[in-house]
Amino acid sequence: MSRGRFTGLLIAALVVLAAALYLGSRRNSGEPSAEGMRFLPQLAGTLGTVSQIDLQKSTPTAGVTLHRAGDQWTVAQRADYPADASKVHKLLLSLADAKIVEEKTSNPANFSIIGVEDPAKPGAAGTQITLTTKDGTHSVIVGKPTGEGNFARRGGEDRSFTVEPGISADVEPKAWIDSRLLDVPVAQIQSVEEKFASGPGYTVRRLKPGEDGFALDGTPPAGRKLLDAKGLAPSAGALSNLTADELAAASSIDFSRSSQAIFTLADGNVITVTGAAADDKRWIEVQSAKDTALNAKTQNRAFEVANYRFDAIFRPLEQLLVPKETKPAAAAPAAGKSGPKPSAPRAAAPGASPTP
Repeated sequence: MSRGRFTGLLIAALVVLAAALYLGSRRNSGEPSAEGMRFLPQLAGTLGTVSQIDLQKSTPTAGVTLHRAGDQWTVAQRADYPADASKVHKLLLSLADAKIVEEKTSNPANFSIIGVEDPAKPGAAGTQITLTTKDGTHSVIVGKPTGEGNFARRGGEDRSFTVEPGISADVEPKAWIDSRLLDVPVAQIQSVEEKFASGPGYTVRRLKPGEDGFALDGTPPAGRKLLDAKGLAPSAGALSNLTADELAAASSIDFSRSSQAIFTLADGNVITVTGAAADDKRWIEVQSAKDTALNAKTQNRAFEVANYRFDAIFRPLEQLLVPKETKPAAAAPAAGKSGPKPSAPRAAAPGASPTP
């Protein structure tokens, strides 16, 4: 046998061995095949009784607990702020619907290869999900993605599997909050009063119900012109589909130098938005004159919003004015290119005729 052929066979053998370790194809003898079965068969009958979901990952801050109170889910790490119910339901359904595609390794030494090792170990790749139901707890470790699913292992077992569909398990608390704050179309806004921490404030009012035009209370600054009536209207993105990226206790944000935007709506409701900048983040407080549900949700809380949404809410007076005309600066002659200066005409000699 040639050396090259021997080397090739050796490499092939090593590949097969590695695949065996990676996939753990050796099944426990005497056990029926689990392929096609539900990964958590006992969950289907108790899905409606899940009262708590814990998600943990191997980092100091990555972990979230979701509590159920009646029909509402809340995020424990955000002072029981309402959770995104649709996201919670999606997670529960993915766990209940997950089916076993193939059995994998049962050797704990190989769990880290597919991300189903103990999540408490430093650097562990998997996420442990623990569900509390009426009949106890159900725990699963979701590992690395594979194909259209994930590697996974049930808590307390050494058998691991590939399961489908995939199970998405975010462990950042802010990813689970109900990010919806306000959804007020600009057509409902009748007036906006802006008060700024620095710079002049103003008020604009809708000219006629059902029309787009707005007018400024008072007169523009001396020497400046206003935009047309439509240009004075609030930004379409001011309160429409306004969402939060994060939330915090209002007392933890410095609102001592804040701006305020007061929106009066067609139904008589008044929405007051107070805003402040903290480093590169933008935070707001929200209060309603009529919407008690909104007030209960936002009381004593501050919400981080995207910078461009913040700018749409707190629109400075300068943006309501026609831009100043700027005169182009006169071009200075280039150095060394001034050219010869015209010489003064020579005086004619006495009695000589002038040069034509």
